[in-house]
Amino acid sequence: MKLFEHKWTLVLTLMFCSCLFSPLQAGAENYPYRSDYLWLTVPDHADWLYKTGERAKVEVTFCKYGIPQNVEVSYEIGQDMLPATSSGKVMLKNGRAVIDMGTMKQPGFRDLRMKATVDGKTYEHHVKVGFSPELLQPYTKNPADFDAFWQKNIEQARREVKNEDLVISCKKVEKYSTADFDCYLLKLRTDRRHYVYGYLTKPKECGMRNVECGMKKYPVVLCPPGAGIKTIKEPMRNTYYAKNGFIRLEIEIHGLNPEMTDEQFKEISTTFSGENGYLENGLDNRDNYYMKHVYVACVRALDYLTSLPEWDGRNVAVQGGSQGGALSLITAALDPRVTACVANHPALSDMAGYAEQGRTGGYPHMHRENQMLTPEKIQTLQYYDVVNFARRIQCPVYLTWGYNDNTCPPTTSYIVWNLITAPKKALITPINEHWTTSETNYGQMEWIKGHLK
Repeated sequence: MKLFEHKWTLVLTLMFCSCLFSPLQAGAENYPYRSDYLWLTVPDHADWLYKTGERAKVEVTFCKYGIPQNVEVSYEIGQDMLPATSSGKVMLKNGRAVIDMGTMKQPGFRDLRMKATVDGKTYEHHVKVGFSPELLQPYTKNPADFDAFWQKNIEQARREVKNEDLVISCKKVEKYSTADFDCYLLKLRTDRRHYVYGYLTKPKECGMRNVECGMKKYPVVLCPPGAGIKTIKEPMRNTYYAKNGFIRLEIEIHGLNPEMTDEQFKEISTTFSGENGYLENGLDNRDNYYMKHVYVACVRALDYLTSLPEWDGRNVAVQGGSQGGALSLITAALDPRVTACVANHPALSDMAGYAEQGRTGGYPHMHRENQMLTPEKIQTLQYYDVVNFARRIQCPVYLTWGYNDNTCPPTTSYIVWNLITAPKKALITPINEHWTTSETNYGQMEWIKGHLK
């Protein structure tokens, strides 16, 4: 018994230490930064995975100051992102209890959602476990003219705006430039009606030298943004790409200048219907959907990057998380120049899944509450859903996701993973919600380096 108690003490100590050194991610983490209270949940399968028909049990601990508490925990159990199908209460004894989560007959994830009230305040936590997720398949159908639709739209954009006319403006940003790299703010016209802004970072002293002309050559990396109406706020966040010999372009997708004032941004952003309303804009018709120009813009951004005289002529990577992860996978499928793709917890995946009773869908969770998915919208989504791009990717893919994610649920991440037939690597971090660590992000850059041609 003492050995067991020592083991738990070590685990809890490590958890607290991890929190203390991760302040930038505290807002989205399971274990609150500098909190007196801590949940610890340990499924009886170390990888949190079970076969359909197996029962899952989770040992639950609730601590104050690191000391297990004898408190009552109320809980609900339901399928990933769906309403609870059972509930109960358990009294923690010596600060611990085991909750039986039951099983699933079909592949998927179950979610144990818990609450405990201590000192007049309620604390919540949840843990998801999977049942044969390697067998998950999408709800979204694969339309016969999918490839022709996207080829037509990309070719049309290229006819409207030639490569030599892509750059509307390009200015060096001195405050973001260093001894290692130069930073430029770009405005790119991607088709007749749309443009995007981006920060381009170019290394100064690393890369391969072209013997013939003396110019250094570099691989290029495109980084699309996460969801939301926003500009690029942190262009210095991933400067290790430039320091490691990459030309990197981080873009936004709404034509919002990162240098605008807060007042200007507020005035412009009010024209959008809500923070993520653009993801439903024009959804009744595949030709009018807002995201059409976004997907095309990502390819046009690669047109720009591969036109740079400093490009090494071989290596093109895409990298992003959430909506950015989705756009990275989409771009890798649309553009054969992409040689490596990194995506964290991809959004826009099997979005119409909720249209089927008892099925989990992907972000932005259309239909889950407002029953908005008409047959016309479902048909449009077939041309925009990550699952149908995942089927077509040819380059190596590095995919990361966590099980406790309630933004881009593990159900849809597994569906995407299961459809990729290209060489692929997964980093599965079960406890993660909608976040990755700086160590994981840096490791992805190293993975791209390892796949340079």
